[in-house]
Amino acid sequence: MGVPKEIREVPRPANTVVVDNGKEGPRRYAVRERLGVKYVPGGNPQPLNGSVIGYICDGKYVAKEDDAQAGPDMLSYGSSALVWQESRDIMDDLLDVYPIEYAYEIMAIASLKVIRPRIASNRYSTHYNRTFISRYYPGLPMSKNKITSFYQHLGEKGNLRKKFYRRRVEKVASDHHVAIDGMLKQDNSIVNDLSNFSYKSRVKGTKDVSVVYAFDIESEEIVCAEVFPGNCTDASAYADFIRDNGITKGIIVADKGFPPSKIKEQLDERPELHFLTPIKRNDVRISNNGMLDFEGLLKDTDSNVMFKKKRIQGGRYLYAYRDALKASLEEKSYLDKKSTRRDFDMEKYSKKDRNFGVIVFESDLDMDPETAYKCYDDRWMLELVFNYYKNDEGLDFTNVQNDFFVYGAEFVNSIATMITYRLTKRFRDTGLLRTMSYGDIMEDLTSAWRYVDAPALPSRGDGRWVHTLLSAHECMEALGISQAPPKAEPKKRGRPKKIVTEEKPKRPRGRPRKNPVSE
Repeated sequence: MGVPKEIREVPRPANTVVVDNGKEGPRRYAVRERLGVKYVPGGNPQPLNGSVIGYICDGKYVAKEDDAQAGPDMLSYGSSALVWQESRDIMDDLLDVYPIEYAYEIMAIASLKVIRPRIASNRYSTHYNRTFISRYYPGLPMSKNKITSFYQHLGEKGNLRKKFYRRRVEKVASDHHVAIDGMLKQDNSIVNDLSNFSYKSRVKGTKDVSVVYAFDIESEEIVCAEVFPGNCTDASAYADFIRDNGITKGIIVADKGFPPSKIKEQLDERPELHFLTPIKRNDVRISNNGMLDFEGLLKDTDSNVMFKKKRIQGGRYLYAYRDALKASLEEKSYLDKKSTRRDFDMEKYSKKDRNFGVIVFESDLDMDPETAYKCYDDRWMLELVFNYYKNDEGLDFTNVQNDFFVYGAEFVNSIATMITYRLTKRFRDTGLLRTMSYGDIMEDLTSAWRYVDAPALPSRGDGRWVHTLLSAHECMEALGISQAPPKAEPKKRGRPKKIVTEEKPKRPRGRPRKNPVSE
């Protein structure tokens, strides 16, 4: 059946044709472009129709809406813009290693993890389509099944992960201190080899995987990360972590679980790589070298810290410190415990008395005691990273998936942790954390909605915001993702100067007469 005459006679653009789709509805009669004709040998020329540009509906021509206009005309702006701004260099590193589709997907998922902590796997598509993340990284499939499949493919490309991390490791200066530590993450999967009982999880009856991070203390940047089986101790993962990520320079500041004896081969091969590691309090080198006979007091510390430095056999150095405040707290805790159990022994107490508040480091570098102490004291920033990982991002457990899925998911989690720490540092530097919590700031930023066709450089008075609160505007202006209104010039103190428009004749001097004499 052909197109009815009354439909064909409706005014429409030139060089078009009306096509009947055969299905009832407002889009039944489609208007298509006429591209030309196709000549058929031995037959009549056949018309060539192009794409659909509109429809005939209710007796008039209606143009087809553009794909760009089909989506929402307003989106959540504040938190998306800040995350995008703080992660541009990470995106550049990803583009140097991964195909552009992979890089976009990694950054989109990581950004949503930062904006929406503890986001459920079936909610990525919703929050992707309601935020400016869909504008910064457009056209991505964000369904639960698509993301699961993406994690799988991402985890299979281990060489690309190592290449990305090595690019970041190369940026570490040789005199910077790299803190290395690990954390356990619950994973009760029965389909991967990474999930296993750790030394901590046997009591709880749950399995874990181990995640090891490296953190540049001077630049306050997460350098790299790697996933190990839950039953793999820190000491056994130490050498693999350094070798896999190509750490060749810097000063490694590690915990007791990362003894330097485990990386002897790596230290010999890398002359620019050094270490500063605490040793156990019962290590015989402490008593043999008299490290508890302190010889001075550190300067520029919050508490009174005594120190001693000594070079030992083999060319290495020992640095011993005793913090008076920590010593009193440890002693009180010890005595409270013994008092509760009623098993106090004076002989044992006298042996432990000198060890309260004491920490001794081993290093292959000759440093002044103040520098060595500050290096380890600044290592607390890595503990903040783990805190953000578990609390602010909600990444303290994995789904039950195979090994490749875990590798891929943890790689995206490391990107999200990098961004989260940068945001926290930005909030701290701008002074926002003095009056608001991290969660409150992100909530205010997320509440700032903006039209998608608004100018690229936003300002408070450009008229393209949607019900945005004053507190959100102030946060965005403090963070530099929106322009603040111009400040009014300060008023001068005092009464303004009187402006004389015309000169009046001056009154004669003296008091005027009560009865003036007439001329």
